[in-house]
Amino acid sequence: MSVGMALLLAVMAICVVVFLIERIKLNPFLALFIASMLLGFAAGMPATKVVASFEGGAGQVLGQIASVIALGTMLGKMLEVSGGADRIAMTVVALAGARRLDWAMMVIGLLVGLSVFFTVGFVILVPLAFSIAKQTRMPLLHVALPVTAALSVVQGYMPPHPGTMFALAAYHADIGRLIWLGALVSVPVAIISGPLYTRFIVPRLPADAGAQAARQHVTATPRGSGDLPGFGITLFTILAPMVLMLAGSATRFMGPQAAGWAVVLRFAGDPNVGLALAALLSFWTLGLRRGLTREQVLGYSSQCLGPLAGLLLMIGAGGGFGAELMDSGISDAIARTAVDMHVPLLILAWGLAAGMRLAVGSATVAMSTTAGIVAPIMAHAQGASPELLVLATGAGAVMFGPMNDSGFWQVRDALGLSVAQTLRTWSVIETLIGVAGLGMCLVLGWCGL
Repeated sequence: MSVGMALLLAVMAICVVVFLIERIKLNPFLALFIASMLLGFAAGMPATKVVASFEGGAGQVLGQIASVIALGTMLGKMLEVSGGADRIAMTVVALAGARRLDWAMMVIGLLVGLSVFFTVGFVILVPLAFSIAKQTRMPLLHVALPVTAALSVVQGYMPPHPGTMFALAAYHADIGRLIWLGALVSVPVAIISGPLYTRFIVPRLPADAGAQAARQHVTATPRGSGDLPGFGITLFTILAPMVLMLAGSATRFMGPQAAGWAVVLRFAGDPNVGLALAALLSFWTLGLRRGLTREQVLGYSSQCLGPLAGLLLMIGAGGGFGAELMDSGISDAIARTAVDMHVPLLILAWGLAAGMRLAVGSATVAMSTTAGIVAPIMAHAQGASPELLVLATGAGAVMFGPMNDSGFWQVRDALGLSVAQTLRTWSVIETLIGVAGLGMCLVLGWCGL
């Protein structure tokens, strides 16, 4: 297959995905499935091979990350129902004080965002932002924007979030190295897009921006501090899977003759095992220990899995789409072109993800589709860090905060902003996260990390 034909088929397949999602309003899973089938047939693959390739790609991806996402969701659910997020917010705000409230809200978003998806974290923390703004007499946006930015940063850069886990599997990255590099990128990016940009933009917005939403918000009766889990045990539960995965990754440097305890730690540090242990820990620390019955814990852990069906199907379809690209030979042709053009792999991944984000809105779709295209190119590129490639893909996938993203309207409606004000706040925040993230990845790559 010629390079020109390969590029044409790849572009047409992506256009089909965009058209089916945006114009026909098909579910992303079905759109990716149809585009994968058409791509395989257009590339001349036999019908049986087309289907088998899609099934193999979807099965491989879901086999690697489905359980991780499910276990992470259980952990996040226990944090939600136990009031653990409330405890973190109360403690951090009390420590920071009113003058550093925007910095405190950023820290809250980073901590809570480690174990919950953006939508869940937003639903949990925005009511807290309303209450804190009312109690401290601060403008609502001064409190809400930093936590929103931090939630988005963690969603794009840190496991076990779906897009990050998909890219990690596609690029064969080391999860321990990804966690510490992701933290190294996330903190400065969250500072730039959160407190710093909030202090710049809020004085330049109309004085009543968000005020109507704040007035209309009915503050629920807050739980007493005795009804909440302790800050230390909550933080320990949230960070437990990260600590296990980091420790397990560190034991790989000990070689095959590592001691018995290192083998055990390596096993416990596997993402599936680490998150399973953390989920079980949360059932005790944030559930049974807080007075929940076993039936209630079981109900919550089962209830949170239902909404994952569509997400997992979409991720699996992204894996199938990537397999069609590889098995048809299209990825090899694109890889040779990219290598010949000497396009830095980090910039290529970031640009593709940003383009997909602008086209389809969903950061997860943008990240999974991009990873499927870029992963085969890694075999031809020298010196590209898989972990930085994951982060660069995530940076591109959160770019723009476009109006075809559900997060745009979620932020607009919750904070009572106009479309123009949402573009000046949320969309710029997302763009800052994407640009600053790419810059950090390039700097870390230049430093040899």
